[in-house]
Amino acid sequence: MSIQTVGIIGAGTMGNGIAQACAVSGIPVVMVDISEAAVAKGIATVSGSLDRLVKKEKITEADKAKALALIQGSTSYDDLKGTQLVIEAATENQDLKVKILKQLDGMLPADVIIASNTSSISITQLAAATQRADRFIGMHFFNPVPMMALVEIIRGLQTSDATHDAVHALATALGKTPITVKNAPGFVVNRILVPMINEALFVLAEGLATPEDIDAGMKLGCNQPIGPLALADMIGLDVCLAVMEVYLKEFGDSKYRPCPLLKEMVAAGRLGRKTGRGVYTY
Repeated sequence: MSIQTVGIIGAGTMGNGIAQACAVSGIPVVMVDISEAAVAKGIATVSGSLDRLVKKEKITEADKAKALALIQGSTSYDDLKGTQLVIEAATENQDLKVKILKQLDGMLPADVIIASNTSSISITQLAAATQRADRFIGMHFFNPVPMMALVEIIRGLQTSDATHDAVHALATALGKTPITVKNAPGFVVNRILVPMINEALFVLAEGLATPEDIDAGMKLGCNQPIGPLALADMIGLDVCLAVMEVYLKEFGDSKYRPCPLLKEMVAAGRLGRKTGRGVYTY
């Protein structure tokens, strides 16, 4: 099947980013959130983002107007009925996602594909909350969505080939580079990334080098645009800790044990940029 119109649940950072990526590529979008204010804020964010692209001469004013015209904001799930794919981009909370998915599953036509933009929750488990597990898939965009080329396409145990192929084709149409992943905690990117950050904190805790030198080493030695400790501060040390705890629990392998320094910093409220202090002071 070919996807002509996309529905998005959530007008927050990820939802409005996905809406922008679709609209800029000429794909009409229905973006739904619980309040008019949330929807308006999401559309305003897209407008501001497009303004920056106009300033940089990446797009014209006409392109901006055309893209914005393709985004329909709504507070009603009924407006999603003309879509071929609905992407759930709500907060990373399993109970909330399951509630939304059950609601969507009950009112959408049977052939509509449902995708979740989760970065950590089992796609197989989320699919089981619906009556269309074969037409359920993970579509993990990276933040900021308009800038980041990658989309992880995660197949649950029951996801059909037709569903995978349709969503893969859409990601390509959005100018993204999709990679196909089996369902497992952390999928591919975060499964590799977060343990690397955790290991950098072990190196710091052992006093092997200063934070600045650890980050410089990884930037210059591995060609990374940002060092792992600065990245940890950007992501939030509490988020890094929560992810490591999920891996430890799900895999039952001690190699995923969170660094004691990471736990200590989170306990102290030093969570990174958002609190003004993490590994570094901001």
